[in-house]
Amino acid sequence: MNRAEEMKMTHSGILVKKGRRHVSVRFERGEDVAGASLPECKVTENRGFSEEEVGGLENYLESKNDEIFLKAKEISNIRH
Repeated sequence: MNRAEEMKMTHSGILVKKGRRHVSVRFERGEDVAGASLPECKVTENRGFSEEEVGGLENYLESKNDEIFLKAKEISNIRH
């Protein structure tokens, strides 16, 4: 896999909006970018990923939702 094909995922700590906890997630692959929010597990921003790839990202988020929330909580604890 060359560098342009590598996909990176980053996420925020726990965020609170309208009294609900959520985590912002971002996928990057070269110039392609997708943004999503947990716990919804829906891609809300997409630039460059196919519909099939977006479906795969959403499936990934559903399967890793709890794990990502735990890691986001660790980040939040560091910042507070």
